[in-house]
Amino acid sequence: MLNYLWGFMIVLGITVGVLRGEIAAVSNATINSSKEAVSLCITMLGIMAMWTGIMHVAKKAGLVTAFTKGIRPIIRFLYPDIPKDHIVNEYIASNMIANILGLGWAATPMGLMAMKELRALNNNSEVASCDMCTLLIINISSLQLIPVNIIAYRSQYGSANPAEIIGCGLIATICSTFVGVVFSVIARKRAKRRVMKKAPR
Repeated sequence: MLNYLWGFMIVLGITVGVLRGEIAAVSNATINSSKEAVSLCITMLGIMAMWTGIMHVAKKAGLVTAFTKGIRPIIRFLYPDIPKDHIVNEYIASNMIANILGLGWAATPMGLMAMKELRALNNNSEVASCDMCTLLIINISSLQLIPVNIIAYRSQYGSANPAEIIGCGLIATICSTFVGVVFSVIARKRAKRRVMKKAPR
């Protein structure tokens, strides 16, 4: 669907440019945007590589394990069906920590590893479990104390004060995470009720 949407927008832009006699401006914008995209990718690749490396060092140093123990009550509340000492708890903790620090790209590898383990706990079913859905919701809502990626974007495009969005970003992500947690808890309870109703008596 997205391919069709982007294709439609590209064709529409070219058509409007031709009709208005500004096809040269369209060509220049395409070339300039391509250069900006490559430059931005290089910048963000460096940031992602640095923070992913820091997360791996933290894991080797035992900091991730310590953080996992610190936020264990939160993980147990959000993922009550996961075994207490399963490795997926560390992956989820790493994903949450990276997201809280605003490192969305660094959070992705840990999120994928957590999802892989959750799928294994779900007997490799093609139907997502409640824990898998919760991980996705919490990852998307993404409580952020310091939105590093957005600050990097703003810096890349010449913002006078790239970090001024921290307050607004914190409020927005607190609200989105709160709504995500409430939805996950309600959806899990409803799913368990359906299972209990279907269970033979």
